[in-house]
Amino acid sequence: MLAEHPHRVRTQRLSGDHTSARTRSRAWELANQRDAGCEAPFVRDVWVCFGCSRFSIAPRATASYNQPMSAVTVLSEEERLFATSVLGFAKERIAPHAARMDEAAAMDPSLIEELFELGVMGIEIPEQYGGAGSSFFTAILAVEAFGRVDASFSVLVDVQNTLVNNALLRWGNEEQKQRYLPQMTSNWVGSYALSEAGSGSDAFALEARATEHDDHWLLNGQKLWITNANESKLFIVLANVAPERGYKGITAFLVERDFPGFGVGKKENKLGIRASSTCALNLENCKVPKRNVLGEVGKGYKIAIETLNEGRIGIGAQMLGIAQGAFDHAMAYMLQRKQFGKAIAEFQGVQFQYARLAMEIEAARLMVYNAARLKDEGRPFIKEAAMAKLFASEVAERSASMAVEFLGGVGFTKEYPVEKLYRDAKIGKIYEGTSNMQLQTIAKLVANEYG
Repeated sequence: MLAEHPHRVRTQRLSGDHTSARTRSRAWELANQRDAGCEAPFVRDVWVCFGCSRFSIAPRATASYNQPMSAVTVLSEEERLFATSVLGFAKERIAPHAARMDEAAAMDPSLIEELFELGVMGIEIPEQYGGAGSSFFTAILAVEAFGRVDASFSVLVDVQNTLVNNALLRWGNEEQKQRYLPQMTSNWVGSYALSEAGSGSDAFALEARATEHDDHWLLNGQKLWITNANESKLFIVLANVAPERGYKGITAFLVERDFPGFGVGKKENKLGIRASSTCALNLENCKVPKRNVLGEVGKGYKIAIETLNEGRIGIGAQMLGIAQGAFDHAMAYMLQRKQFGKAIAEFQGVQFQYARLAMEIEAARLMVYNAARLKDEGRPFIKEAAMAKLFASEVAERSASMAVEFLGGVGFTKEYPVEKLYRDAKIGKIYEGTSNMQLQTIAKLVANEYG
């Protein structure tokens, strides 16, 4: 821990032009610097600009991620600093614009650029490709932190890290990694395209087809409900190359936005996470080079299953963030709002309600963090991921709903952020596997344990 270590954090007030990522480094403070010969875990490149109070974060993975902690929710010093810095960025840079972006159903492109500068769009990508070289758990901390402020940015960071980057790191060959990972850390947003009109929970019923030609594949079909589609430059598209073989014909393709025959279609007008784009993808003889097959031909079903297992932990973290964000707003309001001569937080009936919410949020955090740490340690985590996603989505909905009630009339207006969190929470029970699908997975695995 830094407090116990002789090499303390050093600060220095600097000045200079910070209009670009390169020149800005002259004006930023290195918040956690390692002295020569010090081998303590540390966070690489945590910068704070005195001029505009913006952050840039790129955590270094260290052996401490694989060392047993005293408790699941106890963060190492570098994890704590990272989570605190991301939350500070979200509150300062995103929160003031969240209502406007929700109303417009669109993200501010300049804020997306800042996410890349922040270092949260390639958290697990190794440093050799321009990423932070950190852990899955660190990515989960970022998703949670953004969820407390704006779930739309939370899911953007989640899909980028837990689905797209994760799949590239695990299944991509070296040439694909060199070609795409530096882009994913610097300026490319990614999307994961599995769902179709007739292929939701029954994921392997997809009808998108891929036919082989001399040096390329032609993809035809339509994808629906694709997160980040408006902003993305790279799409992992699942299509079947041999329908007669069923799911064993499913193959994953790396499709760039400007490939011939590829188009982004209708954008959905949604209840929640409105600033996050959710669109259809149209594939009309979309020409994809053979070198853009991700993994092996016919093994896309394996990529789909295993990637979504990990992605569910990310959705659990997003829901945890929503639950905590709603609770934070509610507690702040109840402690200052007075009725009958005292703060409404002092009434026993209200205390019982928020005590139970605090307990449920803590339980959700334990489940999400445990699943993420299991994944990082290479241990089985599928059951725990399903449980975390299911429970956290239920807690998020309850917490946001109660927050609206705690605030009373003002909670029902758009002047306070809890109504937005309430709308954002609903998607947690739907995407990346409905609640019933999580229950089915949990039941199957529990039965196997007793079988």
